[in-house]
Amino acid sequence: MGDSRPNTGRSPGRQRHPPRTAGRSGAGPGGSAGPEQAGGGERESDSFVGGKQKAGERLLPEALLAWNSARSADLGVTTSSTELKYANTVMRFDYVWLRDHCRSASCYNSKTHQRSLDTASVDLCIKPKTIHLDETTLFFTWPDGHVTKYDLNWLVKNSYEGQKQKVIQPRILWNAEIYQQAQVPSVDCQSFLETKEGLKKFLQNFLLYGIAFVENVPPTREHTEKLAERISLIRETIYGRMWYFTSDFSRGDTAYTKLALDRHTDTTYFQEPCGIQVFHCLKHEGTGGRTLLVDGFYAAQQVLQKAPEEFELLSKVPLKHEYIEDVGECHNHMIGIGPVLNIYPWNKELYLIRYNNYDRAVINTVPYDVVHRWYIAHRTLTIELRRPENEFWVKLKPGRVLFIDNWRVLHGRECFTGYRQLCGCYLTRDDVLNTARLLGLQA
Repeated sequence: MGDSRPNTGRSPGRQRHPPRTAGRSGAGPGGSAGPEQAGGGERESDSFVGGKQKAGERLLPEALLAWNSARSADLGVTTSSTELKYANTVMRFDYVWLRDHCRSASCYNSKTHQRSLDTASVDLCIKPKTIHLDETTLFFTWPDGHVTKYDLNWLVKNSYEGQKQKVIQPRILWNAEIYQQAQVPSVDCQSFLETKEGLKKFLQNFLLYGIAFVENVPPTREHTEKLAERISLIRETIYGRMWYFTSDFSRGDTAYTKLALDRHTDTTYFQEPCGIQVFHCLKHEGTGGRTLLVDGFYAAQQVLQKAPEEFELLSKVPLKHEYIEDVGECHNHMIGIGPVLNIYPWNKELYLIRYNNYDRAVINTVPYDVVHRWYIAHRTLTIELRRPENEFWVKLKPGRVLFIDNWRVLHGRECFTGYRQLCGCYLTRDDVLNTARLLGLQA
C-alpha cells in the first residue's frame, strides 16, 4: 500500500460505466439539490452497490466519480462514505477514515510505522473529488489534489466488517479429557533457552491452551528467573519481583497456608490483572498439594451456549475486587474494577476472566434490580467451573515449571502436609505476546 498520484491512463472526467444517480437530475458539482427538491429539503436518493440501489443513501454526483467496473469488486458511494464489496465481504468506509489512514509518504512513516498526518487537520466533512477502482486497488483524489490508494486486500483486513470475522488470538478450549487426549508436549529447558524452535513450540502451546510446561529445570530460584526472562519482563508487584514462599503465613493471603484453594485467577484486585503466572515447586516433603487447572474460557463458552443472557450480564456488570494487607512490614490496599467476563465489543471474543470469590469486594456497583440476576449468572458460571470433568489436576515437582495464562486459566490447590517450597513470578502480558509475534505466531 503506497500512496501516490496514480496515472490512470485517462482523464478523471472520462467515466466508464458511471453509477446511476437515481433521479438526482439537476444536481450540481457540490451535490446541491435540483429544482424539484427546493423547499422540501433534500430528497435522499439511492446508492449503487453491486449493481443494485439501496434506499436512503445519496450518491456523489456523477461528475465526481471516475468509475471502472471491476468484476471482482463492487463499489457504491454516498455523500459521507464508500461501500465496497470484495472477497465476499461488504465494507463501509467513512471518508474521514479513508483520508486519515492514507499511507502516502507524506501521511505515514513506513520506517517507524507511525502516522505523520495530523488527524485534527482533516476536514470532518471531507469528500473525495474522484474515486477510481481497478482490479486490486481503490484510489481517492481529495479536494486538495492529494491521492490516496488502498489495496483491496488491505481494506478487507482492516475494515470493521473484516475484523468482526477475525479472531484476535486462536485458542483451543478444553476440559480435562480434551487436554489429556491432545497430549500437549512439554518443552525441554535447554531447547527453551537456546533455540528459537523450542521457544516457538512452547509459546504456540501456551497461546492455544493457556498453560504450558518446561521440563528439566534446575530447582532453584535463579534458574526459574532465567527461564521467565526468556519470554518476558518480570512484572514486579506488591509481592516483589520473584516470589518465594512456604506455608508460613508470612503474607496476608490464603496462598501462604496449607489450606486448599478453590479455583481462581490472581490479582483480580489490580486494575490490570497480571497476565502470566509462573510456578516452580522447589521442594515438597509431604502429601497432597496437587495443582488444579480449569479453562475459564471453556466454562464461559458453556454459559454462552446454555444461557447467553447470563453470559452478557457477566460481561457488562462491573465489580470491585479488593486486597487489604496489614501483616508485619506489608501494608497494602489494592482495588481493581471490572466485569467477570471481558470481551472485545466488535467480535464478542472473550479475552479476560476475572474470577476470585476470595477477593471479590462488597457488591455496591450494581443496582438493586440487577443484583439477583447477576447472582444467578455467577452461579451458572461457577457450576461450569466446578464440574469435575473440567478439572485438570497436576502434581508440581522440582524441575517442572508451569506457566499459566492468568487471564484465562483458573488455578487452585488441594491441601497438603509437610514442608512445601515454591517460587515463581508474574510476567508482563504485553511482552509475552510481543515475543510470540516476533516468532511469527498470531497473538
